[in-house]
Amino acid sequence: LDVDLHDPQQLSRDIFIFCLIPVSVVKQKTPYSIAGVAQTMQDFSSRPSTPQLESDLNRESWRVLRIMTEFVEGFEQLSRICPAVSIFGSARSQPDSWEYQSARELARRLAAEGITVVTGGGPGVMEAGNLGASGQPGTSVGLNIELPREQLANPYLDIDLDFRYFFTRKFLLIRYAIGFAIFPGGFGTADELFELLTLVQTGKLQRRPILLVGEDYWDGLSRWLVEHMQGNGFIGEHDLDILRVVPDADAAALILLDYYHNDCPPLD
Repeated sequence: LDVDLHDPQQLSRDIFIFCLIPVSVVKQKTPYSIAGVAQTMQDFSSRPSTPQLESDLNRESWRVLRIMTEFVEGFEQLSRICPAVSIFGSARSQPDSWEYQSARELARRLAAEGITVVTGGGPGVMEAGNLGASGQPGTSVGLNIELPREQLANPYLDIDLDFRYFFTRKFLLIRYAIGFAIFPGGFGTADELFELLTLVQTGKLQRRPILLVGEDYWDGLSRWLVEHMQGNGFIGEHDLDILRVVPDADAAALILLDYYHNDCPPLD
């Protein structure tokens, strides 16, 4: 296989095709070899090209490599952190707010039992979770995201990973968690909540505790889900069984620690 290491467009295209060929071959359930992959890459390279095709392929192939890099780095850094609990909530919460203090206390109690605390790595409730876990036997993990308004990582992290793509970050926020504590937040927090409910509903995620912490904040949403979504038959009778609204960190810690000690299955 003739690969020009000094030609970034050609190199990115070759790597891109090399990564995709085994997938297509496996789907056809046929054997493959490095020589066969190399020949396919050579055949592809000999096809007529246009400036637009080259530009599109180069852009998309590098995007695939960036995505792969985020997954690989995440797996390498996080594969040994189990068990973990992910804490979600607003980046705008102030240190004197009840949700900040409650998230900090919950994280402290979980980490004291050796449970890793995973957050989005930013300020607010995320910072509170990492602060509570800091200095405890459990690991403090932050999975930060690049945003137009830069979200700086908080200073209480044992493991700090940065992501370009929301979907890779979201996958890793969920992947190693035995449970989830969701504090008051905005669009991002709601997105994470409904992603979890969808994954459990469709059987893509093992059932595990999903806790909405703060009755005053979450009761309205909880009633709406029951009265409108469930009441109109848009979700099943038992789809909300896994979701619980709890008043504070004490109640959340009791549920999560009981699940950890008595009911937690191995992660897929």
